[in-house]
Amino acid sequence: MIGGEGLARGYLGRPGLTAERFLPDPFGPPGSRLYRTGDLAGRDADGRLLYRGRADDQVKIRGHRIEPGEVEARLLALPGVGQAAVTARPGPTGLRLLAYAVARAGAVLDGPALRAALGQALPDYMVPVQVTVLEHLPLTPNGKLDRRALPEPEAPATSRHIAPQTETERVLAGIWRDVLGLPQVGISENFFAVGGDSIQAIRVVSRLRERFDRLLTPRDVFALPTIAEFARRLDEPVAAPPPAARRLDALLSEFEQA
Repeated sequence: MIGGEGLARGYLGRPGLTAERFLPDPFGPPGSRLYRTGDLAGRDADGRLLYRGRADDQVKIRGHRIEPGEVEARLLALPGVGQAAVTARPGPTGLRLLAYAVARAGAVLDGPALRAALGQALPDYMVPVQVTVLEHLPLTPNGKLDRRALPEPEAPATSRHIAPQTETERVLAGIWRDVLGLPQVGISENFFAVGGDSIQAIRVVSRLRERFDRLLTPRDVFALPTIAEFARRLDEPVAAPPPAARRLDALLSEFEQA
């Protein structure tokens, strides 16, 4: 629990969550409150305060605190989704979000399509790196979701490797290989399905801005997750960006290099 004059008033537009996390402060003046952080801590024999983890499912990924339940709710709101689960597991660049969905009776789900839909509704850092479609969610003997038993996602099977054909595709493939640490990447493979995440998307975009002198953002990788799609966009003629856009592009490059 934390309190004091710097404590926020609550969650914007979320009275239920505010009531759950912000409680009356029995030690402070009338009207003061304490915030239930959800962090667990204890003291060792020397009196040092030690962090023990979380009392809830909240995770911190690249500096952002994320409630997996919020992502699950978005996933459940998509057409055809009957059950959903979201968990965080270690990846090449730290913790990453993984999502799982079970179809409603008669519905057919596609993992990449579900992920693309989440990308339209959530900030980049809240979008799972992959959505896996399951026949059912694993349960404990008590009938609760067994998050530890959720399977590791598998890379989607492809009928054949499609090598880059154009110069733009070859440049893109080289950047993807370098950033993702892969021996080869086909032009139809999804960036996120082969191990990419939002941090690596920033690195890809930085390299592409240098090579093509185009104003690009990580959002473009989410919208165009295959080399074939991105290459078509890069090959389209565009007008020169305004000076303000170029200054923003330079700032983004400095941020990526920091």
